[in-house]
Amino acid sequence: MTVANPTPNSNPKRTEVPVADTWDLSSLFHSDESWMEALSEFEKEIDGFAQFAGKLGESAEMLAACLEFDIKLDRLGERLGTYAFLKTTEDQGNSHYQGFVARYQNLATKAGQAASFVRPEILSIPGERLDAMMQEPCLAPMRLVLERINRYRKHTLSQPEENLLAMQGEMAQTASKAFRQLNDADLKFGQVVNDQGVSVDLTNASFSSFLLSPNREVRKTAFHQYYQQFAAHENTLAATLAGSIHGDVYYAKARNYDSARASSLFADNVPQSVYDNLIAAVHKHLPAVHRYFDMRRRKMKLQEIHHYDTYVPILADHQAHHSWDEATDVVLQSLSPLGTEYCGVLEKGLRGRWCDRYPNQGKQSGAFSCGTFDADPFILMNFKPSVLNDVFTLTHEAGHSMHTYYSAANQPFQYYNYTIFVAEVASTFNEQLLAHHMIQHATTKEQKAAIINHEIDSIRATVVRQTMFAEFEKITHAMAEAGEPLTVASFKKVYRDLLTAYFGPAFQIDEQLELECFRIPHFYRGFYVYKYATGLSAAIALSRRVLTGGQKELQDYLGFLKGGCSKDPLDLLRGAGVDLEKPEPVETALSQFASLVDQLDQLI
Repeated sequence: MTVANPTPNSNPKRTEVPVADTWDLSSLFHSDESWMEALSEFEKEIDGFAQFAGKLGESAEMLAACLEFDIKLDRLGERLGTYAFLKTTEDQGNSHYQGFVARYQNLATKAGQAASFVRPEILSIPGERLDAMMQEPCLAPMRLVLERINRYRKHTLSQPEENLLAMQGEMAQTASKAFRQLNDADLKFGQVVNDQGVSVDLTNASFSSFLLSPNREVRKTAFHQYYQQFAAHENTLAATLAGSIHGDVYYAKARNYDSARASSLFADNVPQSVYDNLIAAVHKHLPAVHRYFDMRRRKMKLQEIHHYDTYVPILADHQAHHSWDEATDVVLQSLSPLGTEYCGVLEKGLRGRWCDRYPNQGKQSGAFSCGTFDADPFILMNFKPSVLNDVFTLTHEAGHSMHTYYSAANQPFQYYNYTIFVAEVASTFNEQLLAHHMIQHATTKEQKAAIINHEIDSIRATVVRQTMFAEFEKITHAMAEAGEPLTVASFKKVYRDLLTAYFGPAFQIDEQLELECFRIPHFYRGFYVYKYATGLSAAIALSRRVLTGGQKELQDYLGFLKGGCSKDPLDLLRGAGVDLEKPEPVETALSQFASLVDQLDQLI
């Protein structure tokens, strides 16, 4: 039995899914047997690191040989790990492929241990000696790798001190693990009656679905019932969050950074002014955000607007339908400004078998792009024809995949894998082109309004909301560094002040919303969320530049996609035409937000 045209309610077994609707992983490995053979080869190669231990300072040739060996093993490991991971996502109940992951992870850990001497040995080479070695021709392909390692010299401790910090690694994850166990396993939210009158489990996953309900009572009930659990555990949650923040501060001090924020931004070589400029620019444009919330309140015919009213589309009854081929058509049409090569490669991937398209029993939820240096840049989707957002998700993941495709095609292995800081630019750039295309080609006022509403909420969620999170992290880490207590009361006070500033004086902030700061998983990975805001800001600025520009602007952007990590993130973006050390990109994004709010107000 096969399901040729899955519907949102169909959920076939993996074996029932047509082959054409699944990805083809043969560019990684042709079969499980070939994977097993490569795993054996990987295991045998691990011992090869021993030949270099204690010898890296002897000569440039010895150092180059070690780094080349490391790259060779990393490249094979990337293929092995990716194949095993992708197979588990097809059906998470498949223990055969769970075994693949476990076997690979065991060997990858051994490889990491075998190679653990490399970085400390490089840093033990006197600075002048290392500089001279890097001038040798044999190390030319590795020069940037070595320069990046050498940047950490002043933040690297003695070997005994490094060993002590390494021994703390698992212990340092306690706060994060405790939060995940509490949030994902122990908190029980009960059931909520949905729009169809059916009692449905309220979970972290389903909470967002309830907030999209056109029935306000459903949204309100889900909101209050959900936060009851966080209120009941607020002391434990505050202690775990405080523990995570104090951990960030401790490791920053131990490694001689000025602050936890400076430590987190160091890897990307991003100055703290970028972070501060983001917050300042968003604050400057908050009146437009407040205006949007009031417009939303008026159009939804509400006396008061609450947080649970901010996610449901204003035109909740607007319907859109795209088959896979129709979604592919509109995505490719919207991306035509990127040229025939870009669209031609992507079309082969989307109409071919880069993508695992539809839901099936046991399949991992959500969507992602997962590319490697040596294989196709695969995309997992759970595509539903009746969900407009899934078309945006498809072009988003396609942006990641084409970024990987261009980087792998134009950079050596050691410089192809772009950083998180720039990753969201390529994906949200595609979303911008799709929105622009759909707005331009809307056939009804309602259709146009629905796309504009989607765009407004996207900018609000990614630029405004993530900046609020970033400001919360900045304030709370500074409190810890100043010796101020991090308690339930102090956390809620900081968060309440931010809610008031970002949502505006006319917004009804429920007391429960102060607890939101205790449920954001990203807060356990400090100073990460700002990258979402800078990424979309850069994407909006670059999309405007490409749409209104010519060949130079296009080539600048394609050059960015081809850059991998061959330059620091800010330099890659400058080459594309946007400078995040200046406020203009964020200003551009928020000016577009204000313009879209005005357009939507006039349309509906």
